[in-house]
Amino acid sequence: MQGGYEDQGGGPHGSMGGSAGNQLGTGGRQGAGSSPATGPESLLSFPAGSPASLSQVTEVAGRLARAMNSVIEGKPDVVHTAITVLLAEGHLLLEDVPGVGKTMLAKTLAKTIDCSVRRVQFTPDLLPSDITGVSVFNQDVRDFEFRPGAIFANVVVGDEINRASPKTQSALLESMEEGQVTVDGQTYDLPKPFIVMATQNPIEMEGTYPLPEAQRDRFMARISMGYPSSRAEVAMLDSHGQVSPLETLTPVTDAATITAMVRAVRSVFTSDAIKQYVVDLSSATRSSSALRLGASPRATLHMLRAARAHAALEGRDHVLPDDVQAIVVHVLAHRVIPTGETQLARRSTAEVLQDLMRRVPVPAAGR
Repeated sequence: MQGGYEDQGGGPHGSMGGSAGNQLGTGGRQGAGSSPATGPESLLSFPAGSPASLSQVTEVAGRLARAMNSVIEGKPDVVHTAITVLLAEGHLLLEDVPGVGKTMLAKTLAKTIDCSVRRVQFTPDLLPSDITGVSVFNQDVRDFEFRPGAIFANVVVGDEINRASPKTQSALLESMEEGQVTVDGQTYDLPKPFIVMATQNPIEMEGTYPLPEAQRDRFMARISMGYPSSRAEVAMLDSHGQVSPLETLTPVTDAATITAMVRAVRSVFTSDAIKQYVVDLSSATRSSSALRLGASPRATLHMLRAARAHAALEGRDHVLPDDVQAIVVHVLAHRVIPTGETQLARRSTAEVLQDLMRRVPVPAAGR
């Protein structure tokens, strides 16, 4: 691994359980299978700049999934979501109670890729310059030189992002949307691929700064980890009881290969009917009486990208309505805001979105 990867063995060792609807289709998956790894896999790397075929995308995604499932017990759907967001050029928000393995999931994905990684522990005294970097006067050359901050990495793991001040949180806005950082009027490009995986605890809100809408809208998807099943928790005790499997995990691919896979996902065919379906779903959230804030145009774009990645992981070169439906809750649930009546009725945004999907007409075959 390159870069300043920290705390390899730390963090909660809980396995994953899906409480947000057991998401991102479990049937017929080709690339991101859930079978456990039988041993270390060799690093698969494409030459820089070379294209990737769909079969290569599913092969590498399968390697990533097997490596991650060897650490994250019992929740292949959560692993599948993380890989989907990575290939869709998005960012992932991991939201759940402490100890269920949010940070472990982020660190596991980071370690399966031979690339630069930074882990940032968000605290109230963290400064924006700690994230973006700072210009420092160099006495030797008698000029200012830029020293990159923690955001300059392929994978950025942000632990407890809601414990940093709004000023520090806002330092991520430009980098997450545009893949660049501006310091003292100078713009610096971030490395490719680039993904921010942030965690937060929604229960203990004392001393925290909830993410504003503009910040949450930058995250392509949000997942809630949930508690593991009894069987998965027993398996976790066996695998994590003495030495964390994260310590022996080795990369199965590299940054250049992930970049080639991202380019391949961009070329997945999306018909006009599917694009209209995506727009109709977004429009439905804006006119729903159960929501006082609907999905943004950025959310519509994120739905399309995530659907393409989901189709590629299923081994298809075209997007189906099933791909869109599989990612809707992940992509939209954290962006929309329910009305007071919806909250009093104890309806979650996920339930509202499921209801809207039943109402919005699905494109017919051949359209």
